[in-house]
Amino acid sequence: MSRDLAFAPDAPRRLNPVQAVWLSLRPHQWTKNLVVFAAPALSKHLFERGPLGQTVLAFVVFCALSGTVYLLNDVADLERDRLHPNKRLRPIASGALSPRSAVAVALALGLGSLAASAILGGEFAVCAVAYLALNVAYSFRLKEIVILDVLSISIGFVLRAVAGGVAIPVPISDWLLVCTLLLALFLALAKRRHELVSLNTSAVGHRKILAEYSPYLLDQMISVVTASCLTAYAFYTMAPDTVQKYRTGRLAWTIPFVLYGIFRYLYLVHQKEKGGSPTDILATDRPLLVNVALWALTLVWIVYTSGGNPMPLLR
Repeated sequence: MSRDLAFAPDAPRRLNPVQAVWLSLRPHQWTKNLVVFAAPALSKHLFERGPLGQTVLAFVVFCALSGTVYLLNDVADLERDRLHPNKRLRPIASGALSPRSAVAVALALGLGSLAASAILGGEFAVCAVAYLALNVAYSFRLKEIVILDVLSISIGFVLRAVAGGVAIPVPISDWLLVCTLLLALFLALAKRRHELVSLNTSAVGHRKILAEYSPYLLDQMISVVTASCLTAYAFYTMAPDTVQKYRTGRLAWTIPFVLYGIFRYLYLVHQKEKGGSPTDILATDRPLLVNVALWALTLVWIVYTSGGNPMPLLR
């Protein structure tokens, strides 16, 4: 069951202000910010006290930034959300939280998180500002421009990955950025397809950009991105510089997990008509959740038991 359906239509109006704000921050979506742990983990510094603390702070900052964006996005989409069968239950759309209060909280949270980002250095602060600016632009304009809408979502994930690297800081692999971009684009396109198919004739009323897409077009895009993502990940694990860095070719052992994960997601999208929320799918589909956990554990085991030295810290 969707988290938006976890409370009845009248429930949001009975929420106190703190509960309404908390739900609007969408904490169940914060798992997306775990991307900031990728570069520190691959650098072999993640379990050191200093880098781990910096990475956790980076994660917290991006959770706050994400919450800021969700508040502003819900204010921008207020009227359209009221037409959606699930999103009409969100605190702002239902009236449990006023748009004025939401904007005030968003401004305070956004400024506070940007101030906190300066603790991790100028480069991290630039990533934080860029992420917030991109998502504000997405909420008020970019989501209405075909193709740029899904690319904007994907670039947001790339900025998270870059932020994780500069938070320590360590050199960031181009392969990490490419794989992150392609995987995020895959998820964004799958979400658009789910919205278009599940909402049927009311899809355009909810999100105008859906008029520019069709299931066939999205399926073609998903096919291209799927193949590109799998190829890029395979090349990364077997690239000479990767093998030299970790002094092992065992990273290729993780390719089957990636294959299964993407194929399982496609199965859920096409056969089970899911895909509207990647975080909800990950939380509710046990085979996919187990696969992701096994992939992460295997990757960390290979990286931290290989003969390669930790990557040099840049400061």
